[in-house]
Amino acid sequence: MNLYVYTNKVGQTFYYVKNSYRDKNGRSTSKIVEKLGTHDELLKSHSDPLAWAKEYVAELNRKDKEQRLPVNISCSPANLIPQDQDCLYHGGYLFLQDIFYSLGLNKICSEISKCHGFRYNLIDILAKLIYGRILFPASKAGTFEESQKLMEKPRFSQHDIYRALEVLSEESDFIQSELYKNSGKTMKRNDGILYYDCTNYFFEIEEEKGMRKYGLSKEHRPNPIVQMGMFIDGDGIPMAFSVFSGNENEQGSLKPLEQKIIKDFDKAKFIVCTDAGLSGMANRRFNSIQNRSFITAQSIKKMKDFQKKWALASHGWHIVGDKRVYNLDEILTDEVLYAKYHDATFYKETWWNEDGLEQRYIVTYSIKYMEYLRNIREKQLQRAQKKLERGDIGRKGQNDPERFYEQLYFTMDGEIAGESATVIDMEKIRNEEQYDGFYCVATDLEDDAALILKANARRWEIEESFRIMKTDFRSRPVYLQRDDRIAAHFLTCFLALFVYRVLEKKLNEQFTTTEILKTLREYKLYRVEGEGWLPCYKRTKITDALHEAFGFRTDYQINTNAMMKKIFHSTKI
Repeated sequence: MNLYVYTNKVGQTFYYVKNSYRDKNGRSTSKIVEKLGTHDELLKSHSDPLAWAKEYVAELNRKDKEQRLPVNISCSPANLIPQDQDCLYHGGYLFLQDIFYSLGLNKICSEISKCHGFRYNLIDILAKLIYGRILFPASKAGTFEESQKLMEKPRFSQHDIYRALEVLSEESDFIQSELYKNSGKTMKRNDGILYYDCTNYFFEIEEEKGMRKYGLSKEHRPNPIVQMGMFIDGDGIPMAFSVFSGNENEQGSLKPLEQKIIKDFDKAKFIVCTDAGLSGMANRRFNSIQNRSFITAQSIKKMKDFQKKWALASHGWHIVGDKRVYNLDEILTDEVLYAKYHDATFYKETWWNEDGLEQRYIVTYSIKYMEYLRNIREKQLQRAQKKLERGDIGRKGQNDPERFYEQLYFTMDGEIAGESATVIDMEKIRNEEQYDGFYCVATDLEDDAALILKANARRWEIEESFRIMKTDFRSRPVYLQRDDRIAAHFLTCFLALFVYRVLEKKLNEQFTTTEILKTLREYKLYRVEGEGWLPCYKRTKITDALHEAFGFRTDYQINTNAMMKKIFHSTKI
């Protein structure tokens, strides 16, 4: 602020406080902040009005520097707001921006830019794609449009995004390996155990093209799909990913991605944990050599008969920390024992050599898990019966109620013939019930069974990661056409998940995904031209936690332009 002295034609001198600033287009401008009075008016209380006015403005500047100066905003009910001018801006990206730069993604982009020699701002493009995927998931065009409402606007054009996608796809492996190395400098990576899983994403098209192939959709959609395999570490932080055609067997995706981790990440010693669908013998063999090990879910239904008999036998069960041997029949048929051990987890284990591979099988049994499965089945049976009564008979997937149907062929005399009827197959139900409460893992580790089961139990985190990408980040359906741009789209989804998981860790996992995303998406500020930014979000425990974790605050009654300039700078260090 500075002193403005004006003398009119009749010789009257006026003293004003003027503030200079840059408008939203970057042009230098100014406005009168306060009228101090005329020279004659000020003489009544000050012997030297000019000297007093200078000292007054100097004091205002001192208070402004200390962020103690009240801001008076002048509004008039007679003045219209400017047409087509945004006033409300996204501010939640500031926390994401802090993580983006702390992970060195800006330096990775700079290195890529030097190699390719293009002129557009790859750092800003990748940053806005990541922020947009978390804050306002949309198409690339939609992301560009919505990014105009960030407190710091994009420094690129919309068509630059599509050019950048091609480069991001080409450099995907480099970005993943460098990100892993950079993250290790800012946080401790729990990468002794890696969790792997696959999912697929559908496209709103009818014909196959490139990677988009017809395959087994996990969402039962009749559209071409692209598949994604991903590793996360023991803390749920993404490690690496790959995309492959929708018609490929997902079991074949594990080994190439692992080899990339071993080579590009310089990471050779780890345990791979997968679900039953990815636990083929080839993958187990690959992960039983050269300082690698495996833990994988094992379907009891698919075991050999002698193994299945052992797994389901009622005798030989233990509880961690208890040397006694338990019999499940005795517990399940005694009301007192049933209640006593309702929340307990029993286990048994053995080693088998199968085709030259030594594997340890650990089977668990839980009464609570048994009750849960039977409750689910009962609801499915009720749905199956209602659909049967309506004549609505559809697919017979592994978890669909229709799997209980049986087709009977008969004549009017009850003899087998061409006519048929559909009924509930009670034999199938009884066969399925015998597995209720049981769960099995296979491993080549000799560690304590409790530790192995605990490690396997954290597989839910990778399933949650895919759910976040699909549901919260709306990563599908995908509308891009070219394979390289499709691959780049999934790279940005992967990076968005990475940044979000780091954010969760900085908040000490106190809040749910829904709570965090709702807070970030509602974290908006109103721009007062020439003065600063008014918070237009609710101050909550989450906003307080965010400010404490990241070392800046925007929840003052007004944040001056100088204050916000410091915050913008601090999030890019």
